[in-house]
Amino acid sequence: MWPRVNGMRSMELGTPDGIRAELNSLVLAGRKTATTGLLAEYAEQSEELELPGERLALVDDAGGFVAAIEITGVEVTTFGAVTWEHARAEGEGDASLAEWREGHRGYWSRLGTPVEDGTAVVCLAFRLVDTP
Repeated sequence: MWPRVNGMRSMELGTPDGIRAELNSLVLAGRKTATTGLLAEYAEQSEELELPGERLALVDDAGGFVAAIEITGVEVTTFGAVTWEHARAEGEGDASLAEWREGHRGYWSRLGTPVEDGTAVVCLAFRLVDTP
């Protein structure tokens, strides 16, 4: 199960090695309004998919509350079918869908989970709704 913070499921973007702080700052600046996760991680953690309207606690490296986000869209698809619209909404500065795919493949590979075009992913869209 994912940790709960302030009564909400938590959203941990990236990993706690500087990447999470950078991604959180993009959310707080309004530049990041989407993220992509591996569907297999939901099963591994016994978690249900997010639902539109659900609020999540965005957390920092220590699990502390950074902001609340509200899910506005959920799509289960394959890695190879992720659209440029979604990739661009991740706000990480990728210049193309190919660059986004290369960066995400590298990220998950470094974590020990290489992805292929057919790997199932969860594309989440969200909006910032509350900051401390």
